[in-house]
Amino acid sequence: MASKDFIRKRFFPHIWCPGCGHGIILNGLVRAVENLGLDRKNIVMVSGIGCSARISGYVDFHSLHTLHGRALAFATGVKLSKPELDVIVPMGDGDALAIGGNHFIHAARRNIEMTAIVMNNRIYGMTGGQFSPLSGYGTMGTTVPYGNIDHDFDVVDLSLSAGATFVARTTTYHVHEMIDLLTKAISHKGFSVLEVLTQCPTYFGRRNRIGDAVQMMETYKTGTTRIGSKKKQENPELIERGIFAQKELPEYCREYDSIIEKAKRK
Repeated sequence: MASKDFIRKRFFPHIWCPGCGHGIILNGLVRAVENLGLDRKNIVMVSGIGCSARISGYVDFHSLHTLHGRALAFATGVKLSKPELDVIVPMGDGDALAIGGNHFIHAARRNIEMTAIVMNNRIYGMTGGQFSPLSGYGTMGTTVPYGNIDHDFDVVDLSLSAGATFVARTTTYHVHEMIDLLTKAISHKGFSVLEVLTQCPTYFGRRNRIGDAVQMMETYKTGTTRIGSKKKQENPELIERGIFAQKELPEYCREYDSIIEKAKRK
């Protein structure tokens, strides 16, 4: 199947603002699914609420548009009841690490085989530009007109600490890298986290005077570097991209099945 066959054309044009990076992530996602040769009948996409959550409505997979912050909880139920399915969970700042933070760390700890895509635009876009746990100290938003005093989570560090067995980061500027990392994340036999730095020119870019979508993507080009590069040594402020963890550990659903078999034998 071609990548266009994974799109629900009847729901286009999409509702994302001009320049929003979420459409680039959607593009990368369907191309990764195409590369893997997955059967769309075996894919379930689960999302919560917000700009990022709308992505589940644009793909022709089984999809659940659930409560804010509860995407991973619903996804866990799907995976435990039908472990043969490929479960993908796109989330924004809130679904992943604000109201959804508890679900995130426990899904990672359990190593449930699903792919969590953290679409990090550092703002709550759909509800009016409020600051989020990923906004960062000193940033501006509608609810922090004099500057944010909250420090942000590092998605990679948090994922590693919580026990995720695949952890990676990329940006919407690095499209080919994104497709490659999405392909690896989806095929990983455990809990996968891919953070994608994505631009929100409407709220974050405008409020923080970063510029339009092109200028924001330029910061991803100049402000990031590959893991272990000399550039990072020369400029510690650069954000690293690539795979931070990729390891095989017992997967939760398979372990659960083995417990059921033991119980049956007794």
